[in-house]
Amino acid sequence: MRTKTPLPPRNSRRTRRPGYALCALAISGLMALTACGSNTTRDDGPTTAAGGGGGSGTVGVILPETATSARWESFDKPMLEQALRAEGFDADVQNAQGDVQKFSALADGMIAQGVKVLIIAAINSEVGSTVAAKAQRAGIPTIDYDRLSLGGSSDYYVSFDNVRVGELQGQAMADALRDKPGAEVIEIEGAPTDNNATLFHQGQTNILKPLYDSGALQLVHSQPIDGWDNQKGGTVFEQLLTGNGGKVDGVVAANDGLAGAVITVLKKNGLNGRVPVTGQDATVEGLKAVLRGDQYMTVFKPIQAEAEAAAALAAALAKGDKAAADALAQDVSQDPKGDREVKSVLLEPQTILKDQVKTVIDTGYVQAADVCSGDLSATCAELGIG
Repeated sequence: MRTKTPLPPRNSRRTRRPGYALCALAISGLMALTACGSNTTRDDGPTTAAGGGGGSGTVGVILPETATSARWESFDKPMLEQALRAEGFDADVQNAQGDVQKFSALADGMIAQGVKVLIIAAINSEVGSTVAAKAQRAGIPTIDYDRLSLGGSSDYYVSFDNVRVGELQGQAMADALRDKPGAEVIEIEGAPTDNNATLFHQGQTNILKPLYDSGALQLVHSQPIDGWDNQKGGTVFEQLLTGNGGKVDGVVAANDGLAGAVITVLKKNGLNGRVPVTGQDATVEGLKAVLRGDQYMTVFKPIQAEAEAAAALAAALAKGDKAAADALAQDVSQDPKGDREVKSVLLEPQTILKDQVKTVIDTGYVQAADVCSGDLSATCAELGIG
């Protein structure tokens, strides 16, 4: 039996400056989220949230899409609106629906309207960099939100420690297969144009490559999926599974959407529940899959903390208070394409196994009624969820 692989030191990818306390402050708002609703995709169209804010002007926010993850409309949108109102701003939150041209057009409109700050979760680094440059020429500060635009010019970045996310996924797979020497693993990764996907894979590699090198595990294939397309991810996984003689012992899937596509294929082959699958985002469907045993784990990222950090940074930048912004952004992220360091807020993710699903529900991110219906009622009762 192999011993648990220790997580490597995290200072190999970014530096943390002393005195950082924003995460604790932001997470203090988690228990107020019960009214946020379930993690299901909503597309309510463009929203300007004015109640309780507005005195300080408008902050523009552009989110990337809704097709591959429910988080953007269900979590980020309302939480950013709430956090920006609390800072005294109106929030113009719009979604580009995966369309690069629409992303640019939304940015042009916000810049023309004179938003105080522009917060962008870019579809890819190219459009993110272009938008940031336009805003900069108009004298509007920009914040990269959740995804760093490589080669861009945003002075600040708010996200989770995305290498750590990958490490948590890799460690979970190592733990799940520790009693199966030589186990065969397939990796289904995110979009190669998304820097976060690169960081997730980097973190997974930190944990799993030594095991692959030693023969403790065997890597069948690692495949990025363009556009985080779940359907494409399922098709690619099925091809890889077939090419491996219908055998696999573990699947590293980069998020819950891809994990769901993998599980569909595993079910067709009578392998679900027998093959550990990783995920990310703690979506309703992901949590259900974890409770059923079809998915081994997901990664919980408290988006309220991310939204509050972005709003606090926006407030400081809107006032021209760079010292206050720097005091909030006490981490540093590397932009190799731009050969620069970006002042950052990098929040901590959390592994969620079956017996930890209650943690996500207790913080109000999803509702017990959405997760515990039907065949999962008894399981939830056993775990004290409800």
